[in-house]
Formats: sequence, structure tokens, C-alpha cells
Amino acid sequence: MTRVLLVEDNPENRDMLSRRLIRRGYVIEFAEDGEEAVRKAKDVRPALILMDLSLPVMDGWEATRRIKADAATTAIPVIALTAHAMASDRERALEAGCDDYDTKPVDLERLLGKMLALLPAGSAPA
Repeated sequence: MTRVLLVEDNPENRDMLSRRLIRRGYVIEFAEDGEEAVRKAKDVRPALILMDLSLPVMDGWEATRRIKADAATTAIPVIALTAHAMASDRERALEAGCDDYDTKPVDLERLLGKMLALLPAGSAPA
């Protein structure tokens, strides 16, 4: 089972992406804000985190910084998912500790390719 933490505050985006990933064999955990994402990353230890950057309570940039600063969660790959498509947004996400960056609306095949590149060998769903 490849467990992915999907951090997304928009219910429609969360539902659409999670259904598509579940069909591909992933097990999805959810967080609706950055604070919950930090807590769930530590509790659930997902294989990968898909992190929206514009979140309530704590934004995705800060949540990623905290996840990457914690020895218990630092190795979990984080892919930023955002509607912000400027080059500076990508740089800012990578500086915060994201391992990769993708834009919304999500191109599922492109995102799956990025996920597979970051998942440990043998951990991707069959």
C-alpha cells in the first residue's frame, strides 16, 4: 500500500484528485490545512505528500518547512500543488523544501510521473 497525504482545503479538488489516485492504487489520507498536514505527516508517515500551498491556518510553504525540519518526517517527499504558476512560485516552493512542484489544474499523467520519480523503489502501487 502506497500511502499519500493529500493536503487540500478545496473539497472539489480533494475529491477529484483523491478518486483518481485511488483508482491508480494509492491509499489517500487527507489534511485540510497546513497545521493538520504537519501533524498527519508525523502520525501517518505517508510515502509522499501532495501539498497545496494556499491553505488556511498555516500555508503550505510553512507546513513544508516544518515537515522537512523534523527528523521524523524530513525524508518524506513533498510535491507542491498550486494554481500559482509563476517561476518565482516554483522557486519559493523548492526553497521551502518541496521536492517537486506541479500546477493546477492537475495533469494526472504528469503528476503520476513526478510521484513515481520520488517514491522509493518498489513502493509504487502495482
